Amino acid sequence: MGSVKDLEVVKKPTKTRMGIGRFHFSDRYSVFDWGEMPDHIDGKGAALCLMGAYCFEKLEERGIKTHYRGLVDKRGKLVRFDELEEPTNIMEFHLVNVYKPKAYVGEDGKLRYDYSIYTPKLKNFLIPLEIIYRNGLPEGSSVFKRLEQGLVTLEELGLDHYPKPGERLAKPIFDVSTKFEESDRYITWREAQQLAGLTDDEVQKIKEVLLRVDETITEIASKAGLVNEDGKIELAFDDKRRLMVADVVGTLDECRFTHQGLHVSKEVARTYYRQTEWAKQVEQAKQKAREQGIKDWRTLVKAQPPKLEPKLKTLISQMYMAAANEITGRKMFDVPNLAEIMKNFLEA
Repeated sequence: MGSVKDLEVVKKPTKTRMGIGRFHFSDRYSVFDWGEMPDHIDGKGAALCLMGAYCFEKLEERGIKTHYRGLVDKRGKLVRFDELEEPTNIMEFHLVNVYKPKAYVGEDGKLRYDYSIYTPKLKNFLIPLEIIYRNGLPEGSSVFKRLEQGLVTLEELGLDHYPKPGERLAKPIFDVSTKFEESDRYITWREAQQLAGLTDDEVQKIKEVLLRVDETITEIASKAGLVNEDGKIELAFDDKRRLMVADVVGTLDECRFTHQGLHVSKEVARTYYRQTEWAKQVEQAKQKAREQGIKDWRTLVKAQPPKLEPKLKTLISQMYMAAANEITGRKMFDVPNLAEIMKNFLEA
């Protein structure tokens, strides 16, 4: 069970063969790596499932290999998106092995990770990285905080000037972070290559796939009146060590979309929580855990996250479902159109 979707193993993968898995997308949500939050967002699970399936099918039409096999309808039958009669929250995919780096406390007392399991010969596994593209830098983008704290330089980001919030980039920035550490951290491409046991050619191929995924999602989003600001993908190697796009792509949880400058993504919930005492404690706990080699930073957080305000929760629920309708071009959910919902956000 993940914080927002549950995994059903239909057929276990072996060292040499892929298995079959199913994601059951839930109405749970998570912000700031906390895990399950105190309330649920109606319709979110099915909306994410349909957006993800639609985007996977579009990627495959363009010759981009993915782990996607199809959607499971109410009769338990595996179908393509256009064969679906009503929303479902179950997606089937090729399942690979997940190997996690071992955590240990270094001589300096800080938490470290041993990635030696990943070698250029390993096959049939999920790559332990989150790969990120950025077409713009909307307010709230982590790039601003990282620049402020000196964690990244303009040069490393490929920028020739200090960016402003809301800025569109002449060409996308490609970023990479860890995936299986207690708190994800941004790393350089060189470090990513070493940690994941990648060859030079594979790093190049990953960047090519990222660009093509970015272009595809940008095109899909623009038809729905959305701007694709940034997003992440996860990748796996199949049983022949061929790259394939894994997890889920093109949803409001994987991407940061905007509509006329307003966030249409999980960022809406993040913005609400950033004002809370709980979020301040989360930030401090992560910092302290990094410095003192504490494995679970959540144990340092005394406050509990509050529930969303009821009106905001309803609007977020409608936003997910309306975005699914407009991204896929099919009215699968009975909600107002996205422009109307975003207008209500402004008035809320």
